[in-house]
Amino acid sequence: MALAYLSGLLQGDTRSLARCISLVENEAPGYEQLLQALPHRTNTRVVGITGPPGAGKSTLVNALISQLLLQQQKVAILAVDPSSPFNYGALLGDRIRMSRHFNHPDVYIRSLATRGALGGLSPKIIEISEVVKAAGFDYLFIETVGVGQSEVEIAGIADTTVVVVVPEAGDEIQTMKAGLMEIADIFVVNKADRDQADLFARNLRTLAHTRSGDWNIPVIKTIATQEEGVKALIEQIQLHQRGIYSHEQRHALLLAEKAYQLIQQRRMRDISRQALQQEVLKRLQDGDFNLYRLAAEWAGR
Repeated sequence: MALAYLSGLLQGDTRSLARCISLVENEAPGYEQLLQALPHRTNTRVVGITGPPGAGKSTLVNALISQLLLQQQKVAILAVDPSSPFNYGALLGDRIRMSRHFNHPDVYIRSLATRGALGGLSPKIIEISEVVKAAGFDYLFIETVGVGQSEVEIAGIADTTVVVVVPEAGDEIQTMKAGLMEIADIFVVNKADRDQADLFARNLRTLAHTRSGDWNIPVIKTIATQEEGVKALIEQIQLHQRGIYSHEQRHALLLAEKAYQLIQQRRMRDISRQALQQEVLKRLQDGDFNLYRLAAEWAGR
């Protein structure tokens, strides 16, 4: 029974944590009771790391782990695998780059398959995040695949969203304004030893300051392979997190977003796309098709 692992999980036992994640991910019997028994903990800093492919997200996470271990912090990483659950090729590079931390007692690294979930994140990412938080980690990093809607979805899951870009993205900065600009709490210009890095960072700061709110979005330059700028990034993450949890309305907004996604998943659980397609086909053949009437009928089930 899933609840049998709760005690070990709350004590930070790695095997219990791994087992609980598997139970939740696979919706094993009792997993909902396990989730409902979890305490609400706010001492784990949940940080989303996203950005375009090739920006060096995994290398940056690796550098963050190294620095945080020096500060005697416990760190968990959830790396989202964009591939089939039977094909781990996309995460092999991530595992190699983080290999020196695998056996460290204060580090937990877990791969999650998207399993075809719309948007590119694991369909159980919210629940799994709560399981990890219950194990008493100081930091939880969620690294997304960095493609499509997953970049935006992470903003509703992480307390702090870090968007990683590289100087070569300068030509795309106006496009970014419509997407990533809206979700970033912190910008990181990685590979800052490359040409045009300073100019790109200055332009990014100008755009970041146009966003309204009581948080001035910082732009941090890093060279992740050399761990340069990583301490400054950690300081900004901590500063942003303190602002969230001292501001009850902001904290409630983040929790409400998570609750909304969970309720949406639960209400959609009984909706079969295949059955819906068959119903559409039948009504088309009967000459009695109206998209909005159909949607209203199925929504009311």
